[in-house]
Amino acid sequence: MDITDEAIDQIAARFKAGVEIKDRTYRLVKYPSSFVGGEAVDFMIRDGLATSRDEAVQIGQYMMTELNMFEHVTRDHMFADEYLFYHFVDRGNIATNERTGRKFSWTDYLTSPAKPVNDSLQPELPLPDLESVPSNDVHVATNVWPLDEHNVKLLNNVHPTNWKDPNENTRNKYDLVVIGAGAAGLVTSAGAAGVGARVALIEESLLGGDCLNIGCVPSKSLIHAASLAHSINNTEHLADSGISITGSVNIDFPKIMERVRRIRSEISPHDSAERFTKLGVDVFMGRGKFVDSKSIVVNGKVLNFNKAVIATGGYPSLISMPGLAELHKLHIDPGSQARPYVMTNETFFNLTQQPKTLIVIGPGVIGMEMAQAMQRLGTQVIVLGRSGRVLPKEDEDHASIVQQQLEKDGVEFRLSVTEYVSVELTGNSVNGLPEMSFKIKEDDTASVKELKADSILVATGRRPNVTGMDLEKAGVEYDVRKGILVNDKLQTTNAKVYSAGDCCSTTFKFTHAADFMARAVIRNALFFGKEKMSNLLIPYATYTDPEIASVGLYGKDCEAKGIKYVTYEKHFSDNDRALCDGETVGMVRIRVEEKSDKILGATIIGKNAGNMISEITLAMQSNVGLGSIANVIHPYPTNAEAIRQSGDLYNKTKLTPSAKSLLRGIIKVQRF
Repeated sequence: MDITDEAIDQIAARFKAGVEIKDRTYRLVKYPSSFVGGEAVDFMIRDGLATSRDEAVQIGQYMMTELNMFEHVTRDHMFADEYLFYHFVDRGNIATNERTGRKFSWTDYLTSPAKPVNDSLQPELPLPDLESVPSNDVHVATNVWPLDEHNVKLLNNVHPTNWKDPNENTRNKYDLVVIGAGAAGLVTSAGAAGVGARVALIEESLLGGDCLNIGCVPSKSLIHAASLAHSINNTEHLADSGISITGSVNIDFPKIMERVRRIRSEISPHDSAERFTKLGVDVFMGRGKFVDSKSIVVNGKVLNFNKAVIATGGYPSLISMPGLAELHKLHIDPGSQARPYVMTNETFFNLTQQPKTLIVIGPGVIGMEMAQAMQRLGTQVIVLGRSGRVLPKEDEDHASIVQQQLEKDGVEFRLSVTEYVSVELTGNSVNGLPEMSFKIKEDDTASVKELKADSILVATGRRPNVTGMDLEKAGVEYDVRKGILVNDKLQTTNAKVYSAGDCCSTTFKFTHAADFMARAVIRNALFFGKEKMSNLLIPYATYTDPEIASVGLYGKDCEAKGIKYVTYEKHFSDNDRALCDGETVGMVRIRVEEKSDKILGATIIGKNAGNMISEITLAMQSNVGLGSIANVIHPYPTNAEAIRQSGDLYNKTKLTPSAKSLLRGIIKVQRF
């Protein structure tokens, strides 16, 4: 429709005030507080809101779909000029700022940019006036900074300030109440609402969860910038292709981090409160707590449910080290002091100034990805660990390949730490960032070694968010380390309550795993489904350079299960496309049953391994054996040919001496 937003708002207000609302009955079923579509059209014509019945229907459909004002009582029909019943809905909305006359925005709380502390090299950053921020929103304002245009857009989408919860009187009971709006919670809510369920979604912090806000999206944006810088700085690789670059490569770190924030904000509408209300989900901003086995309270409102889903995700854990927790707390809320950069992934992407030296505690996936990215952008990185190796989940030779590349990039590894002794401020600053003294013991020696750094990233693992919800009142059992205890159908010890994502006691803590767990929960909770977590085949990838991607069982898993297997490998040093690209590091490794071509698991290490693993995942999901993959024609030259060639290796094993003799005989006969 060619009509301004202001005009449609006025029409909507007059429409809501003018249509006749009363209880209606159809075929002995009572529909309270409803209006009739045809009568609403009559009103719009009579009141001058529309010049024709067709125009009135257009306006009504716009108010229904775009403004989300009302819905058909059984969600079966669009707005029409017929004897159909509709009722107004309240799924939550942003309050109006009386001072501006507009809906509240995070820009309403911005003060003058924060002045640099003790060093002119620190940039001026927009920060909120916490005194004026509503108490329910303060925790968000202290964890997301700076409040530039990109973070304001992000927060207006995923945690709009002054959110007005739906009026619980509009719903007697929900088919599904979901606590947590990360990947699992959002997929569950949207999917359930899409099939007609009445759904309430509760989120205390940021819709979109870790993936959008502090995980997948910002990390891959940072890795992209680091990859570009490495491509230009890798003069040896360039020289091999006859290319040289004169001059230096300038790294504008604040600009890089601004782009990270921009990309995140551009994706955020997909996970926004506004989008989910339009999908038919009632959105509540606050902490949900169980009242009993069939109801949850949020912001003083009790929501009754037929089924509930706990999808509260996880949080990063700090190691036990004197001074670390105190400096991390000061990092979150520095007051008038200079902010020490003791970070987890929850605040790492708030960086606006490049550290000179970064200590990464933990050589797992997050630690390795961020260590390589920051090193390639010019920060000196030191990775600390206790186990003597990196990426403990991966095959040791593959993990070593990644470590060797990071060492080539300049990362320093100290993987035999026996004690994290202490960390404290030195009183000095490095380019405006407070310097810290970080002391450790290594290799069972009594001597203490001191490292100096202006930033620390703690990447030592995550724990499930399972406390503060009064799960005991609902009869939901949990373990603070393992998470919410679920069976193979993702059902908790309360048959009406399910759990999905990082908060429950399953092995896979990935966004795409949470997505498909949520799909299983919808079927099981609402449609008597029999979906099992154990049936999900979940690939995963580590986005270092080279990447590592895996699916199915590792060799050590097969051995633990007593499964006899054979491994087939094809190295990229034998792959024509890899040779052309000068990217010959890595291989395809596929494990099959000893006496068949059934694929048990696979790992790919190399360029774009994460994109390549899906072919093997599809084969496993479809029960296609390795021998059959050999018959799949791949474009030449591609890295993926290495997968097909692994199938060739398997098929060659079927060419036994007797088979060879038979084939030679057939050829010999044809000579005459």
